Amino acid sequence: MDLYHLLPPDAFKIVLVLFLSFLVGLEREEHKTAAGAYSFGGVRTFPLIALLGYSIALLSGPQLLPVTIGFLVVGGFLLLSYWHKLSRAEAAGITSEMSGLTMYLVGALVNYDHLWIATALGVISLLLLELKTFLEHFATRTSPQEILTFAKFLLLTAVILPILPNQQFGRFQINPFKTWLVVVAVSAISYGSYLLQKFTKERQRGGVILTAFLGGAYSSTVTTVAMSRRAAREQRPHLFAGGILLASGVMYLRLVALVLLFNRQLGELLAPAFLSLAVAAITAGWLWSRRPDAVQSQIKREFEPGNPLELGAAFLFAGLFIAMLIATHLAVTYLGHAGVNILAAIMGVTDVDPFIMGMTQSAGTLTPLTAAASAVLIAAASNNLVKGIYSYSLADRQTGKQSLTLLIALTAAGLLPLIWIR
Repeated sequence: MDLYHLLPPDAFKIVLVLFLSFLVGLEREEHKTAAGAYSFGGVRTFPLIALLGYSIALLSGPQLLPVTIGFLVVGGFLLLSYWHKLSRAEAAGITSEMSGLTMYLVGALVNYDHLWIATALGVISLLLLELKTFLEHFATRTSPQEILTFAKFLLLTAVILPILPNQQFGRFQINPFKTWLVVVAVSAISYGSYLLQKFTKERQRGGVILTAFLGGAYSSTVTTVAMSRRAAREQRPHLFAGGILLASGVMYLRLVALVLLFNRQLGELLAPAFLSLAVAAITAGWLWSRRPDAVQSQIKREFEPGNPLELGAAFLFAGLFIAMLIATHLAVTYLGHAGVNILAAIMGVTDVDPFIMGMTQSAGTLTPLTAAASAVLIAAASNNLVKGIYSYSLADRQTGKQSLTLLIALTAAGLLPLIWIR
């Protein structure tokens, strides 16, 4: 017979309470030994507190008042412990006392069959206690500006997005929720690249190629401009030209991820071409950067990406996205699909994200999938050509010529899928 059926119904719960609280108590016991001073609790105290919480919850049934009173009583004893700790030292932490209250709640939650929540609380508590040194070191290294940047990301995602209506308005069928969701998705990818660039630069890891790869996910246009200006001061044309091509290859990976997220049919139609272009450009860019230059000096990273979560920039992107939806609607209505392609080519001069994200909303409804896919390909190819012109204008002559040549080749390759997509 199964051993589980031989045990009393509450045996598993008691074992779970003991297991979780014992792990926390074991960690606190090690901390107490290492500290060499008074510290609350250990391998016996924490399990006893958790069992107390379980027992009171079991006896009180559905009534929460006894559990609350027990919580206050345990909190009173822990307050006495903290007062005693303060009397012996000028500075004293309250982590152990808070862990004791958490174990009391874990015991009560297990009794009420919230096993997953209780286990999660126990494991998270253990991790927070064990990772003290790492977390404190991380806190000292994190600037207030980075905390503010993350707060802006939370504002964009957790505050603004949920309150927007998820319905279409007006002649152009503008959906505020989907509009802001596009802003959040684009900002999230740029923010991830921004964090990786900051993280790797602080540790002096990676050079031009890593900057190009991460910058392509952030903004291939901004990366091209920054690297071209840097190339004007260096004598490494192959390195910088290859990096610029690589950044444009990463752009295709970024675009296919965004398109698949918002229009699966359009994404599946473009994915083979975009992935092939990405692999070809990244490989060719890396190989080109490996070619020897006259000067072989080590190049240190200088490019500092801007904060992608500035609220002004987010609202500007939302405005551009809506403008592209309206422009696409008018182009299809009055100029046909040729008008959409002309608009796509023009948008390549600036940031192509608002236009391409607009196509994900109109593809399959206002615009046929094949026409939308063609417009996206044209916009990306146009953007590559413009980046080549930027590099030719800003970099030294040799780097500019190489970058322009490589990006013209990528532009031509980016237009080839039009042959079979039409």
